[in-house]
Amino acid sequence: MKQGLSLRVSQHLALTPQLQQSIRLLQLSTLELSQEVEQMLDENPFLEQSADEPPREEFGLAQADTPVRNDDLEAESAANSAADYVTETRVTSENDSEVAPLSSDDGQSWDGDGSATLSPDDSEWGGDAKPSSNNLNGNEDADVTEMARTQVSLQSHLHRQALGLRLSEEDRAALRFLIESLNDDGYLEDTLLSLAQGLAGEDEEQVEQLVHHFTVALSLLQSLEPAGVGARGLAECLTLQLKALLDQGATDPACKPMMAAVKVALRICAQPMDLLARRDVKRLVQLCGATDALVREAIALIGRLEPKPGRRFCDVERNIVVPDVLVIQTGKGAQAKFRVRLNTDVMPRLRVHDIYANALKQHKGGGNEASSYAALQQRLQEARWFIKNIQQRFDTILRVSNAIVERQKSFFMHGELAMRPLVLREIADELGLHESTISRVTTAKYMATPFGTFELKYFFGSGLGTDSGGNASSTAVRALIKQFISAESVDKPLSDNQISEMLKEQGIECARRTVAKYREGLRIAPASLRKAL
Repeated sequence: MKQGLSLRVSQHLALTPQLQQSIRLLQLSTLELSQEVEQMLDENPFLEQSADEPPREEFGLAQADTPVRNDDLEAESAANSAADYVTETRVTSENDSEVAPLSSDDGQSWDGDGSATLSPDDSEWGGDAKPSSNNLNGNEDADVTEMARTQVSLQSHLHRQALGLRLSEEDRAALRFLIESLNDDGYLEDTLLSLAQGLAGEDEEQVEQLVHHFTVALSLLQSLEPAGVGARGLAECLTLQLKALLDQGATDPACKPMMAAVKVALRICAQPMDLLARRDVKRLVQLCGATDALVREAIALIGRLEPKPGRRFCDVERNIVVPDVLVIQTGKGAQAKFRVRLNTDVMPRLRVHDIYANALKQHKGGGNEASSYAALQQRLQEARWFIKNIQQRFDTILRVSNAIVERQKSFFMHGELAMRPLVLREIADELGLHESTISRVTTAKYMATPFGTFELKYFFGSGLGTDSGGNASSTAVRALIKQFISAESVDKPLSDNQISEMLKEQGIECARRTVAKYREGLRIAPASLRKAL
């Protein structure tokens, strides 16, 4: 084998740590960004929180309307393509670590121009944000998340009731164990035998004793409020609630007129649940031995029961949505204008620690201290880039939101029926950004509007053809379907085919299958289940 030297010219794309961080911050939600900021504050001593207003960066909104050069657009396109590939193939660590360079020669260096001096952009950013607070009941410290945390869980509610029962230590422990084994809906998914075997293993005698204690504890659990808790299936859950109504009717004279329907409902719940789901009245009349009118009354009674007893105890904190941008209306009617601004409550207020940065500037180490000085200088540059990337994230969100509001102005004036078809490519072309960048910006970012709070992706939708040759937004078509169904007769609900014909009368070409797809997406039952009994 002969050895020799040769020259080769090649090109490869390497994402710098700054660009990697910018892309990653752009796709984070508000909560994830908050966690990222907290982690960076813990790790980087040059970064601190501040409440003062910072100057704008030169690449911020002041440059928002500057035309994008073709070279920059091509570079962004290549970077986004590479970022998508790296994101799909990298292994996600627990701390969501940064993407490694694509080339082994490209080390992660945050060094800028090699200077440790304070730059004009070293001051804080996001300082106009005020601490999040709501003046609820005169308490300025109270907010929605704190109120959500104080909500009583299903397990706590049941444990409090169990305290009033006089039980032996074994039965009390068994009841506590069953309560903790319930799912969020209040059902006991595991069998008593499997729960006992999970505790006792292969000891058959101990398993038998545990099953006995669990059986006693289950009857006690099912007697607690809310009615239906501890059921092992839908039929048992409905039966428990109906039995509670029977017990109530024995002491409350006002409930006695409905007792006949309750008894028939108990017989219905003893039958296969698919008959009830199909509302097969004729078959249920035969099986239950009751009149047609009584069976219909019983089905209506079952429809008013709670199929998920633990639903009202579910933690509501996860349903809280904090908008990233706010849309403010000025003027009314044809003179209405909509202004978009960032929600300052979600903007982190960060700045470079002046004391530490000045100390590093004045103490330029040499000799043995050179390595430590270089490491600290790199951390300082990392803090600067983190502040810049966060600012750029919010600037991009604001630019995209402004473009969306401009394109969907009819929605903000008239509601979802006036939504226009819109795809990511249109916003990307208008702003001179890559389509994947728009996708990242619109994911898990929310906009507060006069009609409610929506994810930015809500304003994008495909179009359906119309008789006039234009397009109607799929969101508007869904709203129209919902409007048709809300105005239908309960005795003769509209079928999917009828809705399709009604849309054609409005000039919208929408097939029956598409109507069914949109209806299911709206969680609206088919016509057979919407018909009044």
